[in-house]
Amino acid sequence: MIIDFEKSGGLVPAIIQDAVTKNVLMLGYMNQEAYEKTMATKKVTFWSRSRNCLWTKGETSGNFLNLVSVNVDCDNDTLLVKVIPDGPTCHTGTDTCWGEENTSNPLLFLTELQDFINRRHEEMPEGSYTTKLFKDGIKRISQKVGEEALEAVIEACTGTNEQLSYEVSDMLYHLIVLLTSKGMRIEDIAAELQKRHDPNWDKKRREAKAQGTMK
Repeated sequence: MIIDFEKSGGLVPAIIQDAVTKNVLMLGYMNQEAYEKTMATKKVTFWSRSRNCLWTKGETSGNFLNLVSVNVDCDNDTLLVKVIPDGPTCHTGTDTCWGEENTSNPLLFLTELQDFINRRHEEMPEGSYTTKLFKDGIKRISQKVGEEALEAVIEACTGTNEQLSYEVSDMLYHLIVLLTSKGMRIEDIAAELQKRHDPNWDKKRREAKAQGTMK
């Protein structure tokens, strides 16, 4: 990786992003020495412009930024540093230097779950329920989706919200297994829904059908 430290007088901006939540935590600056120390210790280190010295985030507070990865932008003069923070990032005690809460969007877990199920499909470890589903085949997986969907409908009509959440989670898990077995991902469904959100979607659909490009 080539980083152009000389373009801005020896310093490059370093955007700090939480590797899990994807939230931006702070902006700091690194010189060559700070970058090398960050890579060596796996604790993010900056160059302090006010104190004119190196400083490792958390060396006083204990709120370290544990390094996950570093990427450089297309001009080789700005870094994106992904981290796992130990506690609040800002010296004021807030999660970010903009006063925002560093909370995770639960929807992001669907991609993590999809990746996990993909690995099960590739590795097929013994003793795994997901492996068993893949071995049972598409008909059994489809049957499970139908069974879980029915149970979710029953809970929606006669059960509690807690029970409904439980059954819908089962249904969604089996649906992702079904999609994976067909070479698809849950993001493909999200993309389809996003496409349908276009106000002109139904009009475009009708036009495509009229032109014989859609069956």
